[in-house]
Amino acid sequence: MISQALQDLWFGFGVAFQGHNLMWSFFGVLVGNLIGVMPGMGALSAMSMLLPLTYVLHPVPAIMMLAGIFYGSMYGGAIGAILLNLPSHAAHAVTCLDGYPMTRAGKGGTALGIAMISSFFAATVGILIMIFASPLLVAISFKFGPTELFSIMLLGLLAGATMSRGSPLKGVAMTLFGLLCGAVGTDVNSGSFRFSFGIPQLSDGLELVAIALGVFGVADFLLSVNRMPVIKNTAKLRMRDMRPSMAELKEAFWPMVRGTSVGALFGAMPGTGPTITSFIAYALEHKISKTPEKFGTGMIAGVAAPEASTHSKTQVDFIPTLSLGIPGDVVMALILGALLIQGIQPGPQLIGEHPDIFWGLIASFWIGNVLLMVLNVPLIGVWVKLLQVPYRYLFPSAMFFIVIGVFTTQNDLFQTWEVLAFGVIGAVFMALDFPMAPILLGVVLGPMMEENFRRALLLSRGDMSVFVTRPISAGFMAVCALVVLGVSWSAWRAQRRKRGAKAAAALDVALGLPALELRSDD
Repeated sequence: MISQALQDLWFGFGVAFQGHNLMWSFFGVLVGNLIGVMPGMGALSAMSMLLPLTYVLHPVPAIMMLAGIFYGSMYGGAIGAILLNLPSHAAHAVTCLDGYPMTRAGKGGTALGIAMISSFFAATVGILIMIFASPLLVAISFKFGPTELFSIMLLGLLAGATMSRGSPLKGVAMTLFGLLCGAVGTDVNSGSFRFSFGIPQLSDGLELVAIALGVFGVADFLLSVNRMPVIKNTAKLRMRDMRPSMAELKEAFWPMVRGTSVGALFGAMPGTGPTITSFIAYALEHKISKTPEKFGTGMIAGVAAPEASTHSKTQVDFIPTLSLGIPGDVVMALILGALLIQGIQPGPQLIGEHPDIFWGLIASFWIGNVLLMVLNVPLIGVWVKLLQVPYRYLFPSAMFFIVIGVFTTQNDLFQTWEVLAFGVIGAVFMALDFPMAPILLGVVLGPMMEENFRRALLLSRGDMSVFVTRPISAGFMAVCALVVLGVSWSAWRAQRRKRGAKAAAALDVALGLPALELRSDD
């Protein structure tokens, strides 16, 4: 099996290194990287604009170009999330939580270096999994029906709701708010409008990109405008200042490994996108950390883990997309559309009927990720130099790109009003110290959870026990129960410590210690 896989990979490199295929692969990763850096722009908009090119291209370079835009934008999206707190892709929303505080603390270059190394490591592991474990992962993915998908999404929802700093109740409240936003639109079963308030533009639901850019980008702008002092930064940034130290790499190593494992595990499961894996990877690091209270203040693990999970998921996500015809998210759906445009039917027969596409694409992943490393190492100084631009110029420019990016996704001005509305809502929630990330998780998982829940009950004829009688689903439900118990236990211990601190303070007052301290201060 291994020798056959190596022979097929050698054949794929022969396809990928052909002149026109290599050129279009390089074009894809370059455009994807540039688009990903721009606030408000993402892989979906870039691929949508370049999709007409696939009509005149051969299927192999066409798919290589679209795939290059996809994972190239993932590299670039981390740059915008870290430097500007503007995730151009929802999967990078978690990276904002610790990446942007690192930038505010003067460690933006370090955060970019950690994100780049984690991305390359995770992508390499994801490619190896595609090469050697595709048949096994495809077999596993066949075992995931609507019951198992609902259970795993419920686990992701619970993990995301309890991962945020501060009160877990606030995290749950924001998750419920995201679920409510995800319920807006047309009911797929009855066809009736829900929570649309008679607005026709809401019949298709709220736009995920608009919500992400509103609660992260515009909200931060509204809170920061006229409050940030203008700091003239005249220091020259050198490459060695942007390179992570050995201690920082050591700190990032195990979160990077765990994030890669999470992304690879979820990559074989159809119907789950990289957003879910980034939330779960961040939640895992938050739970096992010895200093969970520091997350959200600039922790390296908070950058390494979600970036690694996103990129390993991005690579492995092609397995169910190409082998089963089941896309992980809208971007994968667009790639499926490009294949269908070329008259190629994704499915188990793709590997045998079109080996040049499958193995050439896998080889192009490796070539493209190396190209991205080569491109980003010299350009990382350019990205860090964005820190020297005064906020009075930077934020209006970011707002301009946000409006252009959102408008071009569907050529609908209503989307820009959505961004503004969620920007105001996000600013209010941030002022009240509510976490923003669980909102996106609820919006992403809500519709998929509802669809799989209804489908599972339909197949079981309304028997709710199906979620605990099927082995895989029962396992995920057990983990959900453990998460709830763990959060409850942590809350109880925190409350107990608080009562102990109050009792100690009362004892100090009784002994007159505060009075002694006041006399010593005087």
